[in-house]
Amino acid sequence: MSELATAVFAAHTEAHLVDAPRSTRFATFRKTFDEPGYVRDLHARGYRWIARGDHAFPHRLAAIHDPPPGLFVRGDADLALLERVSVAVVGARACSAYGASVARTLGRELAAAGVVVVSGLARGVDAQSHRGALETGTTVAVLGCGIDRDYPRSHAALAAEIARGGLIVSEYPPGVEPAPWRFPARNRIVGGLTLATVVVEARERSGALITADLALDEGREVLAVPGEITSQLSRGSNHLLRLGAVPVTCANDVLRVLGVEPAPPAPPRVLEPRLERVHALVADAPKTADEVALGIGERVAGIAAALVELELLGLVEQADGLYRAAPNVGSRS
Repeated sequence: MSELATAVFAAHTEAHLVDAPRSTRFATFRKTFDEPGYVRDLHARGYRWIARGDHAFPHRLAAIHDPPPGLFVRGDADLALLERVSVAVVGARACSAYGASVARTLGRELAAAGVVVVSGLARGVDAQSHRGALETGTTVAVLGCGIDRDYPRSHAALAAEIARGGLIVSEYPPGVEPAPWRFPARNRIVGGLTLATVVVEARERSGALITADLALDEGREVLAVPGEITSQLSRGSNHLLRLGAVPVTCANDVLRVLGVEPAPPAPPRVLEPRLERVHALVADAPKTADEVALGIGERVAGIAAALVELELLGLVEQADGLYRAAPNVGSRS
């Protein structure tokens, strides 16, 4: 029975199907479904289809207990990208500035080591991990809607950048709108494509925890970034650590789990003493420009200029009026 017909029928009937149903309704649909014409239309629109029975279908995804009938694919990369060493980086949509910074840095450092970063194109941690990966390598986005949709719409430019060098995949054909129940289904594909899942920030009962649970069910590794114990955003990820998830304090923690040799660390940047003092203060804890000026005993105007210079060097980040040292998670052993 055609896997493409099953995928299209599931979309038309708003059903979650792994295999072709034994129903009169599906039999009637199958008789009228023009599969060659449908495939030609997909190709004309720039999309590809990989059936579950196709040799190009990713083996790790095929091994989960409920793999999709196939994947619709958008993007310029070879389908072999889906077989490379990969890791899911997931977390809260409304993440903190710290979570966003860590997600982007992990994405950048993991991609630099040749790892494919997989996530769900959602706001927050997902988007930041994609953006970081695009700085040094490639990434795969998994949609919870039709392959022709960019969701959220504000991520259309990000999706276009991903498609230029990587891949966007979905089990849903063109025309399928986002729906709440489709995102947990999407999460099983995020976890199924990858060898390991890293949770950066997650509330209790968040979608990122669903991805982690699904990865555990399939015998994949689960890792978590430790978070502030008073933060609601870290309750889920810290709970994973209590359950035995591998703590992530640097990108090398992830690379070791994947069996990937870390890249040699970059030599430390030598700063002039004035900048070194400012950097050391914000490395201890996030601070406002006024707090940094008070700690050093200089005028705020001079400190603000130093902070801008450190931002331009990529050593300091600013969010919500606070300056913090940019994480350099890939360089620690």
